[in-house]
Amino acid sequence: MNLSQLNRVLLQTLLIPVVALMFVAAILFLQIQSAERTVVQMQKTGNNIATATLASALIVNEESGLRGYQITSNEIFLQPYDYSQAPLDSALQDLREGLSQQGSDPRDVDNFIVAHNIWRNSFAAPLIAATHAGQNTHDSGLNLRGKAQMDALRERLNSIIEGQKTQRTLVVETWQRQVRETLEILVALALIIGLAIGFFARSRLHRVSDAFQSTLESLRFNAHRTFESEQRLRTTLTSIGDGVVVCDVDGRIELLNSAAQQLTGWSQADAFRQPLEDVFRIVDETTREPLETPFAVVKRLQRVVGLSNHAVLLGRDGSELYVDDSGAPIHDRSGKLVGVVMVFRDITEQRRSQAALLATEKLAVAGRLAATLAHEIHNPLDAVGNLLYLMQSGSSPEESSQFLKLASQELDRVTQISRAMLGMYRESKTPVAIDVKEMLESVLLLLNRQMSQSQLEIRTDLAPDASVTGYPVELRQVFVNLLTNAADASSKGGMIEVRTKLRRTGPKTGSRQAGVAITISDNGAGIPDAAMPQLFQPFFTTKGEHGTGLGLWVSHGIVEKHGGTIEIESSTNEQNHGTQITVFLPRIEG
Repeated sequence: MNLSQLNRVLLQTLLIPVVALMFVAAILFLQIQSAERTVVQMQKTGNNIATATLASALIVNEESGLRGYQITSNEIFLQPYDYSQAPLDSALQDLREGLSQQGSDPRDVDNFIVAHNIWRNSFAAPLIAATHAGQNTHDSGLNLRGKAQMDALRERLNSIIEGQKTQRTLVVETWQRQVRETLEILVALALIIGLAIGFFARSRLHRVSDAFQSTLESLRFNAHRTFESEQRLRTTLTSIGDGVVVCDVDGRIELLNSAAQQLTGWSQADAFRQPLEDVFRIVDETTREPLETPFAVVKRLQRVVGLSNHAVLLGRDGSELYVDDSGAPIHDRSGKLVGVVMVFRDITEQRRSQAALLATEKLAVAGRLAATLAHEIHNPLDAVGNLLYLMQSGSSPEESSQFLKLASQELDRVTQISRAMLGMYRESKTPVAIDVKEMLESVLLLLNRQMSQSQLEIRTDLAPDASVTGYPVELRQVFVNLLTNAADASSKGGMIEVRTKLRRTGPKTGSRQAGVAITISDNGAGIPDAAMPQLFQPFFTTKGEHGTGLGLWVSHGIVEKHGGTIEIESSTNEQNHGTQITVFLPRIEG
């Protein structure tokens, strides 16, 4: 072989791989572009499904709020209806634009918007107006018409969702076909190029083979990452709540949705890759101690968790919001934890509403005690006036001394009653040690006249060393409610027993916390079995017009706030009737 041939062979050896690689690169580039367009279609379809699902959830909120307001006539139940309208309109507009961009017919969305406006104007708005005016809104024909309209709305939305799911299936099949074709083309080119350049340079073939294998691994890796992203997106979009935070396995933030950005005060750009504890700062509303984040709990338990609603979120701007939160793990195909999604929502308004109800019930308790206290204080003062009159009417020194002693005893009683009343309403900002025996005796003193008028016998068995930690005002309110209920349930000549007992373990299974059990029992008519499940529901009462339906609900909330439990047992048997309420509170040790 002469130099010219060698040069020609070398040139061929050089040019053939270059040309072949350029050809392969061009084919691969076209295939990748086609696959990217298909992925964009998949994303658009997924966004349309998510938007339609959100719209479906919002119309459920509308209907639930409307039905709640229809049943209770309380405008607070209408909030879900009002709050869902603007997001629903926005979601429908986004869905229409998404269908248009995708090339689908948006007329189904237009028809849905028209039907939904008809439901709002012809059913929801008149129903709200009628309920507000106090009219009867329980007409079966009206409600069946509203239900039929809402069912039709759901059917239209479900039809849109199913159509998009079908479209997504077709797009996924197209993408899979493109990947398969890409692999087939690459394999064919590899074989042809391998045969063509195998005679010139075996090492070149080896490099081509390595490049081919690298390309396959890259495709597998990208497919795996696409699957993980889809799973993470699906979990995020289907979570219920306002704020959504997605973290990696190390607790660093990857995603904040718009609601989470607004609640925390952090933007997506500022929060990205920041530790969760720096962005989502929650403390206990009472102790102000930092709380364990849902991420830490999920990582420890490896399951979905829902946390208590005693958390305060500290915003970046110094604002504070009451929130409840939950967390869910994100796993890869092998089941390995790769991240955590957290969902939280602002419950500040809900807590304010609960506080308003607590204040209302407290005023009701004060009203019930007012007449009793007036009589209790008036009688000793009348006695003091009579004794002073007798002393001024020429009594002997011995009689005056006796009268003065009696007057002093009556004034001591007035002082004792006034101190008990002040203790009932002297607020404490932090938990303090409470002597249960002393607290119950002061409550019984305030209710003494009511019990005497009803000719009720009070029996007490109070342990002397029973102490708990809590808020005295709130616990006194609990026992005023329970003792008043016992008095109302008892007939004249009945008996009420108040007992306290130290416990080494709590009533819940597995609880080893010591505490004090306070039992209040009466021999009244008892509570029917049908009413037992509803006793702790707000506005439910067995007293008719004489009850607010808030006493037991408020008491239950206060006891739970103190880490305790409240249990009710009742019997309506003719021979053995009555009700027993047991309150367990954690005890101070040492």
